[in-house]
Amino acid sequence: MSVSGAPPIAHGGDLDAARTLFPDAPAPWIDLSTGINPVPYPCPPLEASAFRRLPSPADLAALKAAAATAYGVADPAGIVAAPGTQILIETLPRLVARARVAVVGPTYAEHAAAWARAGHAVVPVTDLDAAADVVVVVNPNNPDGRSWDAATLLACAALQNARGGLLVVDEAFADLEAVESLAPRLRPGLVVLRSFGKTYGLAGLRLGFALAEPDLAARLAEALGPWAVSGPALAIGGAALADTAWREAATVARGADADRLDRMIARAGGTVVGGTRLFRTADFPDGPGLFGRLGAAGIYVRRFEAAPSRLRFGLPADRTEWCRLSRVLK
Repeated sequence: MSVSGAPPIAHGGDLDAARTLFPDAPAPWIDLSTGINPVPYPCPPLEASAFRRLPSPADLAALKAAAATAYGVADPAGIVAAPGTQILIETLPRLVARARVAVVGPTYAEHAAAWARAGHAVVPVTDLDAAADVVVVVNPNNPDGRSWDAATLLACAALQNARGGLLVVDEAFADLEAVESLAPRLRPGLVVLRSFGKTYGLAGLRLGFALAEPDLAARLAEALGPWAVSGPALAIGGAALADTAWREAATVARGADADRLDRMIARAGGTVVGGTRLFRTADFPDGPGLFGRLGAAGIYVRRFEAAPSRLRFGLPADRTEWCRLSRVLK
């Protein structure tokens, strides 16, 4: 699979594109095109030194310890902190010899693109039973919320390890879901990716994690280089990951929001086809028309070129946003 000359991948959150499409839309825009928690973690006050000095090994160790506890990882040596999960998606393919890579999809397009950019032969598949050196799966999947149980994924990891291969499980949306994370079950042949910004509503902080056996984790960390994560990100990330009560409350609150959004979608004639607590994906009789009406009202949602009837909605942040969305959907 080649990406030479391929058009750029469309991502959510591109309000510049929204303004170009709908120059007369009212401000402020409501961006529902991402799956980021609209109620962010309240950042603690930071010492000025977090901005003035380079992060210390102790700062990084404290973040990794907090991540190990939050994700259930027995050994912090198996945790790699990075400036966002995207850089890990880009880096991992460069550490693997040329291979046949099966990406279970349709899913987040950057996985296939990153492996292809690194010179691997990428094959899109619909399930885990692909004969490939590397298998990549997003659990729960974006954009349809499809999930796999731990036993199925671990069996795949064992098969991949036996053939000298790798299973990559992207758990970007797992924090607030009931899926069985593989983070506490790390073993050879398995890499787990975890996003911080989506769950905690702090995508601009740029923080993510790779979880793997210590040898592979060390190679990933070496590839990223020293001071990969900023001092403010280390401090805020450590505080947020240690705040179990906030995460539990967010799980309940975002679940209620997702249920509310499902009801609004149904009243608008849509059929919810999947999602997570942070986004809902639905088919509509006139998806392009609804996308246009929402955009004209200053509300940006995610559309899919390959499935024109399908739209993905993030969660509104407050009463004003909920009311504006409700008026259009009615």
